[in-house]
Amino acid sequence: MARNQPRDPNAPASPQSAKPLTEADAIRLAQAGDAAAFEFLYQLHGRRVYALCLRMVNNPSDAEDLMQEAFLQLFRKIGTFRGESAFSTWLHRMTVNVVLMRLRKKSLPVASLEETTEPDEETGGPRKDIGAPDLRLSGAVDRVNLERSVEKLPPGYRTVFVLHDVQGYEHNEIADIMGCSVGNSKSQLHKARTRLRQLLQEDVREQARQVRHAAKTQTAHND
Repeated sequence: MARNQPRDPNAPASPQSAKPLTEADAIRLAQAGDAAAFEFLYQLHGRRVYALCLRMVNNPSDAEDLMQEAFLQLFRKIGTFRGESAFSTWLHRMTVNVVLMRLRKKSLPVASLEETTEPDEETGGPRKDIGAPDLRLSGAVDRVNLERSVEKLPPGYRTVFVLHDVQGYEHNEIADIMGCSVGNSKSQLHKARTRLRQLLQEDVREQARQVRHAAKTQTAHND
């Protein structure tokens, strides 16, 4: 498979094309072994698959490798697609699995998707509203600090955070992609946001320590 960024699939068809190829047609033809149809699917979905990989690993080279790996998996398994969910959902589920396998190989902690949401496990208090937007994260930090902190999340937390808060998926869609319940998706998101706040606070404290240390060093130098 060519290692290049997918082009825009909405570009005008070539003059030789009798009619535009639909996704459903391309899936059917690709399942029959048509290479051109598979290339069409690659061009149609490649950009979003790459974006998903990039958000999860935050490294363009790794993201491109993972995108290629996801489409190799698709090439091998497209015959098993039965249309029980949207093709994009099925493909993104496959992509998430590819990325999680890579992250697990790096020996990062993996959070369980089988976590209860009632009551709150950490405080013992009543269940929180864990599906709503978290305004405490909105505009509170710059993008660099946030991306650095997202990298430190366990893969399970990171995946749900990226799918919901970055990619814009609803919890029912995430549940389909991740193979978990809607409640578990909400729980993972809540825990991801909680851990992100902790990481961001730690980052702010570390920056403050560095500033104090630099000031003391400068003062000692001046004396």
